[in-house]
Amino acid sequence: MTVIGITGGTGAGKTTALEAVRQLGGVILDCDVIYHELLESDQQLLGQIRAHFPDAFPDGKFDRKALGAIVFQDPGALADLTAITGRYVCQEVQGRLAEYEAQGIALAAIDAIGLFESGLAASCDVTVAITAPRELRAERIMAREHISREYALLRIDAQKSDRYFADHCDRVIENDGTMTREEFTAKCLNIFSQYTA
Repeated sequence: MTVIGITGGTGAGKTTALEAVRQLGGVILDCDVIYHELLESDQQLLGQIRAHFPDAFPDGKFDRKALGAIVFQDPGALADLTAITGRYVCQEVQGRLAEYEAQGIALAAIDAIGLFESGLAASCDVTVAITAPRELRAERIMAREHISREYALLRIDAQKSDRYFADHCDRVIENDGTMTREEFTAKCLNIFSQYTA
């Protein structure tokens, strides 16, 4: 089974890259989706978050937006949250990968939040970073999530830099805004197909 770890900042174009994996017949493990699923079902994870971020529980109830407001303005807090959630997400991802392999599935991709910090990179045959200019990323996030430019830039600036991805990943695919979505998908298909042969 080939596993491609796809990472990069919000708004860089990971969704398009993941679609290319789907077109190649692969399955996607979206770590953000898995994280939110665990928030609904894993009380131990929720307890860890409560212990470290009590302000994310106004009136005693978990508030995801309150947690986001805390971590996106403090890179240290974001790293702490990733350390907590990464352990749970990594364990779940590894279990699902084992299930896919047992089913004879040949290709999978991990859309990995905290790819390296959580240890998920060790499960990947190749890690690929998707990068894009800061302003272009902000525009995409604003259009997709209907948030202000200020909040979009806060989210972007709290994340890893393009330099970090270049230093840690095996491949970097730049999404500089000069290609259409279809052209960028084709570029990703060309690169990812090298690992499925």
